Amino acid sequence: MNHSTLVTLQDLVKQYPGSDTPAVDGLSLRIREGEFFGFLGPNGAGKTTTISMMCGLLSPTSGEIWYNDISLKQHPTACFQLIGFVPQEIALYENLTIVENVRFFGKMQGLRGAHLHKRIDECLEVVSLSEHRTRQIKHCSGGMKRRANIAVGILHRPKLLLLDEPTVGIDVQSRNMIFENLRVLNEEGMTVLYTTHYMEEVEQLCSRVAIVDNGSVLTEGEPWELLAQKPECDNLEQLFLALTGKQLRDR
Repeated sequence: MNHSTLVTLQDLVKQYPGSDTPAVDGLSLRIREGEFFGFLGPNGAGKTTTISMMCGLLSPTSGEIWYNDISLKQHPTACFQLIGFVPQEIALYENLTIVENVRFFGKMQGLRGAHLHKRIDECLEVVSLSEHRTRQIKHCSGGMKRRANIAVGILHRPKLLLLDEPTVGIDVQSRNMIFENLRVLNEEGMTVLYTTHYMEEVEQLCSRVAIVDNGSVLTEGEPWELLAQKPECDNLEQLFLALTGKQLRDR
């Protein structure tokens, strides 16, 4: 595995207008090429805000983001070519078919002609939607929509795939299929940043994790390393609760 740094987040701060406390508060992190990186935290910890800044959807109040030593602030277009984003919400047009959605977003990413058609076929095969390509999104199951979301995210062969809770609200079979697809993409060299509330997913998939709360990183490392530092914790869920507390975070 190539261990060179792909992503650097340095002292990121995001202060929303009218808020007394920053959503992200001096967060620093490095993600290496080829990692399957778990980005964990309770509701309101700053995960989605951080990912939104990494995608250029939000501008940091302060701090820097680099991809392969390229500044997102100074060279956004070059950085956007390196990343694929699968948001928490389904980002597809309900009245279009699966293939029409993938084609539309492929054209937005600059893909054209035979190359676009080839990538559409390849990506629908990866997420096992080839046989359903002409089905309208509004007639798809939750799992099919999630998988179509992933197809859009990987269409342009990003070096880094950002996934914000991609398995929320889907059945076990769809979740297992998504796991298998993501493992294959990672084994083929795609770096993955994965956000989830399901600790068993992290234990199955992630080579390294960071636990965040109140907009800052509490700890990071390989799961076995973090558990070794807290021998009273038998698994990642116990470690997560020990670091972030057991109070409810409903918002």
